[in-house]
Amino acid sequence: MKEYKTITEISGPLVFVETDEPIGYDELVEIETPNGETRRGQVLDSSSDHVAIQTFEGTSGIDRNSSVRFLGETMKMPVTEDLLGRVLDGSGDPIDDGPEIVPEERRDIVGAAINPYAREYPEEFIQTGISAIDGMNTLVRGQKLPIFSGSGLPHNDIALQIARQATVPEESDDGDEDSEFAVIFGAMGITAEEANEFMDDFERTGALERSVVFMNLADDPAVERTVTPRLALTTAEYLAFDKGYQVLVILTDMTNYCEALREIGAAREEVPGRRGYPGYMYTDLASLYERAGRIKGLKGSVTQIPILTMPSDDITHPIPDLTGYITEGQIMVDRDLNSQGIQPPVDVLPSLSRLMDDGIGEGLTRADHGDVADQLFAAYAEGEDLRDLVNIVGREALSDRDNRFLDFADRFEETFIQQGYGTDRDIEDTLSAGWELLSMLPTEELNRVDEEFIEQYYHEDGERVEATADD
Repeated sequence: MKEYKTITEISGPLVFVETDEPIGYDELVEIETPNGETRRGQVLDSSSDHVAIQTFEGTSGIDRNSSVRFLGETMKMPVTEDLLGRVLDGSGDPIDDGPEIVPEERRDIVGAAINPYAREYPEEFIQTGISAIDGMNTLVRGQKLPIFSGSGLPHNDIALQIARQATVPEESDDGDEDSEFAVIFGAMGITAEEANEFMDDFERTGALERSVVFMNLADDPAVERTVTPRLALTTAEYLAFDKGYQVLVILTDMTNYCEALREIGAAREEVPGRRGYPGYMYTDLASLYERAGRIKGLKGSVTQIPILTMPSDDITHPIPDLTGYITEGQIMVDRDLNSQGIQPPVDVLPSLSRLMDDGIGEGLTRADHGDVADQLFAAYAEGEDLRDLVNIVGREALSDRDNRFLDFADRFEETFIQQGYGTDRDIEDTLSAGWELLSMLPTEELNRVDEEFIEQYYHEDGERVEATADD
């Protein structure tokens, strides 16, 4: 192991070192300061005679007299089933006062791309317990479905609700009773207050027992944020493809991750792309999001819910824009619904799950699921349009039919979207709530629902028609 004392420049989180031989990209580095303190880093850029190193703990105290040692290996994550129930920092070190982790193996955090031919098409339902998602924008095993939020909106509450409630119902799991569910929670750039809220909720609800938590705080080095999601996904892949778990990965906040990329790019004096973000940000995000999926012949799956806050609520901003290109839809958190006290404030109209049709239908979710979702979308959209008209002509100028759709839109928000962060609705409860809403409309308006389902589930004169999933 060679030791260099040839630091030529220090810029932000980067240290530039002159070398006499090529150094491997992503290679781990130890930097020893003159006072004996050791810092860790990783090779970010390498040429025949110079190397750029990004440090994980900041560059304060590092000067030209510091020693640099290249370790000859890339960063690896120690993986084992015993990680379930543990809390780690953004670099993968335990911070929960638990025992030392004894890994079964150590895996490169970059991971290997899933061969497209080996991918199993996602088509099995994951129940989040949130009607706006399960009923209208269904999450499917192996899917990547981001949540688009804004500053000050309760996306963290939604993330916690999904983390503690998400399950794979038995009927959707090929009848394999041995398949277990696990949650990998990766937090990037969050405040200490948010971290305490997350941990209090995980411990209070018992969700921590089936979770692995990675915590990168706002005062931790920005460079660490580029490592945290890769550690989380490496752990997820091990549990899914080696141990057979159905793994849900929640990453929050991807905006902080992208800000770290921009900070590093500025320190490297790269030519910036849109709004100062690196031109390779699309590729970088894709290298994370595309690690979701299923593999033929293997029982487990990796499903991703990345959460990002849109700067100035701008959906055309590079971060949500590029994320939307890579992922299979989005869940939109709405500021107006939040101001009305709707919990969770999910706006179903601009939300989308491109794989929903493949994850619903016969069996577990009832054959009427798709019809109910389509009819609820259409009726709520019409009610929303009529709200704009009421602002111009007043409600008295509308017909009885139009007033019914206005009432429907209000009731839809009050009873279907609104459920609170502590309520866990199974898919039967969600679809029953949908039929109660559709029963507010005359049957001739239900033009997206099969007549068979209307006869079976429609509530005549407000009286509920009892029906079971086996009917």
